[in-house]
Amino acid sequence: MVSEGAAEQGTRTLRAELALKTLGGDLDPRERLHAILEQVLVFTSAAVAAVYLPDGEGEALSLTASAGVPRNLYGLSDTYPASGTAPVAETCRSGRPRWLVSTAPHQNGDLLQNADLLRDADVPEGAGVSEGTDVPEGAGVSEGAGVSEGADVPQGTEGPGLPKGADLPEDADLRRVHPEGFSLGVLPLRERGCLVAVGDGTDAFDAEDRRCLGLLAEAAAGVTPAPPAGHGASFDLVMDTGRVEVDDGLLDLFGIGRDDFDGRVETLIALTVPEDLPALMSVVEADHMSIGDRELEFRILQPSGEQKWLRLRGRILPGGENRPGGENRPARLVGTVADASTLLTGRGDVARIQRLAAALATAGTVRDVSQAVVTALRKPLLADRMALAELEGDRLVVTVLDPPQSEFWPEVWRAEWRSEWPDAPVRTMPTLAAALREGRAGIWPAGADLEPALADVGPGGLAVLPLPAGGRMAGACLIGWDNPHDFGPEERALLTAASGLAGQALMRAHAFDAEHELVGMLQRTLLPRRLPQLPGAVAVARYLPTTAGLEVGGDWYDVIPLPDNHVALVIGDVQGHNAGAATLMGQMRTALRAYAVEGHPPDVVVSHANRLLMDMETDLFATCCYVDIDMEEGSAWYVRAGHIPPVLRHPNGSTEISEAEGGPPLGVMLQADFPMSPLRLTPGTLLALTTDGLVESADVDVEDGLDQLAAELSAADPAHLGVVADTLLGGANRDDDVALLLVRYDGMALRPQRENWSVWRVPQAVGQARRYTRRVLRRWGVDSMADTVLLVVSELVTNALVHTDGRVRLDLTLLADRLRVSVADSSPRTPMKPTVIGWEATGGRGILLVEAMSTAWGSVPVSGGKQVWAEIPIE
Repeated sequence: MVSEGAAEQGTRTLRAELALKTLGGDLDPRERLHAILEQVLVFTSAAVAAVYLPDGEGEALSLTASAGVPRNLYGLSDTYPASGTAPVAETCRSGRPRWLVSTAPHQNGDLLQNADLLRDADVPEGAGVSEGTDVPEGAGVSEGAGVSEGADVPQGTEGPGLPKGADLPEDADLRRVHPEGFSLGVLPLRERGCLVAVGDGTDAFDAEDRRCLGLLAEAAAGVTPAPPAGHGASFDLVMDTGRVEVDDGLLDLFGIGRDDFDGRVETLIALTVPEDLPALMSVVEADHMSIGDRELEFRILQPSGEQKWLRLRGRILPGGENRPGGENRPARLVGTVADASTLLTGRGDVARIQRLAAALATAGTVRDVSQAVVTALRKPLLADRMALAELEGDRLVVTVLDPPQSEFWPEVWRAEWRSEWPDAPVRTMPTLAAALREGRAGIWPAGADLEPALADVGPGGLAVLPLPAGGRMAGACLIGWDNPHDFGPEERALLTAASGLAGQALMRAHAFDAEHELVGMLQRTLLPRRLPQLPGAVAVARYLPTTAGLEVGGDWYDVIPLPDNHVALVIGDVQGHNAGAATLMGQMRTALRAYAVEGHPPDVVVSHANRLLMDMETDLFATCCYVDIDMEEGSAWYVRAGHIPPVLRHPNGSTEISEAEGGPPLGVMLQADFPMSPLRLTPGTLLALTTDGLVESADVDVEDGLDQLAAELSAADPAHLGVVADTLLGGANRDDDVALLLVRYDGMALRPQRENWSVWRVPQAVGQARRYTRRVLRRWGVDSMADTVLLVVSELVTNALVHTDGRVRLDLTLLADRLRVSVADSSPRTPMKPTVIGWEATGGRGILLVEAMSTAWGSVPVSGGKQVWAEIPIE
């Protein structure tokens, strides 16, 4: 008795044969071949199916079509040498099918090239193998071989041709996905190429599978396209070099004599009508890894001045080392060119596609791409609505709706509205998911049975265009009509061509947007998040990135609060616009801040930064301007290292460009002098520091730019620094980055009182410091807190004398109701507060007493040492 499973097996070949007969007769050869490969997945245990055909010269077998899980999971390559030892090559030469299994779980590399992992598989009885097939000695059928009930849909699939894991990344861990090895079937396609089927497990293909594969291979052999090269007016273009080999027929079409042709593709492209050039260049400069057929109509100018329509058909053959003799051959575009002047249909559609290609060539962002597609298609198609969406994971994020009002779109879309545009998972629209899975444009006439989310988009007709790019789906385009719409063949071709162009442009724009956001994030990370509040001054800063490209710049600014009411201002520019310049910018900003906080004067800070940059051994240099302002006195010292000078706007409106001597850029000379120059600030003075992008361009030299900046500052209102900064940037040169730092010095309303005492290293030193402090407190009228202050002075001075060498200085500062006691010494070591003090300890209590008697205490570096301070409230 035949079991139910066996009966099911026996019918699969019949069902496959019936399915082949039901394929639409209007399918072009490529669509028909893809449909046959999908039937391989449905009626056999294959997880991936592929067809390899010889290239134009017959030297290699190139991938023509594939279906199923990503072929990279099995390491299938795009091309194999026709004379090599890979099973595809051997099958094509012998004309006999081969059945192989892997001897170990496949982990990496090309399955068809790892011969040590492959061995011939047993051929089951009745497998329908033709005479002469290689059958290993002792081959037989393993007991219980068969396919379980429902085997017409391969295990691990979700609908025809959509295996689970189809969205696995290129670097997926194959050991987790395929732990049991593989089965491999390679069947010849008559005299041309072969069909490859791969299934999981070493017993994936039983007798019925092999009969089905034989039937489907015969069907595939009848629709495989002929190689494009070598027929009619042909060409062979090496894409890396632009060298092209052409026959006399092609030269006749272009009106060029053999002796006048120099072998460069640019010579042919130069004859193209300018409006058609972007579309032609998209083919000639296509991604080298994007194999497959290309077809395009374009116009050239004849010597008489008239235009001629030509049709290009070609195929991109990938480069690589898998060629006879191991030679490394570059990627090539091979094909034919024919006279299309006599074709009367679709001329308007070709023009639309070419206009769309031209618009997409200049579209920079995702929104620009979407709007270009809508502009090119909606009115010519008389459509009532269009939507474009990006595919992000399992969700469609709509980028453009036309019309934009929500009432024109399905109610379920409004339920899924996210801020400005709807955002919905693909699984909620099975029809759309199927179109994305199959990668072909779907068209439904009026009254089609569709889910509400799509039916209401086009009650009179709906077109769903998947937008493919780089082997994946970048998104989808929906076009809907309210009244019954008739889809003609030219319109279908227009939609198909538009989807390919839009997909590539959408992927490119998405990468542009992502890179632009990354650049902005990197720049924001390297620059200060906010400026500090300054005593007696207000500061604002602006950074304006260039629009000339996406590279991050090296301009930076910084505002650094320093002890004793000093503030350091820094503006700088690293040579170049790239990641290296940005990285160096971050390093230089950090270094200058560190040297400034250590308490060094401006010339020492800049000298240290110069030495650091020289030690980095980089080819880049940097310019900077460093200004140290004493907020109490209104005086400042600045240093220029190859940078443009500061510009001052005085309270009366007059301006001054400081022209004092400066040093060379940082990183140019190891032994360089950086002289300090003084600045005098009165309350109301505006100080402007900027980079050369604001004052220099190809049309304006730096001196004229500084004069213009000074004039704009003179006319500005310093009471509104933000407005002043925005106004100055309004006319900035966008070919370079611009950093701008404005500081308005107002003066300190309440100036602190200061006194200092040099502590001599004598036995009476602490007592002298206490007596000096008492006299100062009496003079200031705050001797009510004398006991507390004197105790703190005693402990800090004692610690400095006991634990350090060299000079010790006591500083007393009174500001409002707060007294600051500071003791500076020559040791950089910060005092440590003890955690535990035993009863027998004779020291270690000084810092604990200071902490107990003051509201705050700490230590800051000064040049060559440190300053320990404590603040005491005055009642």
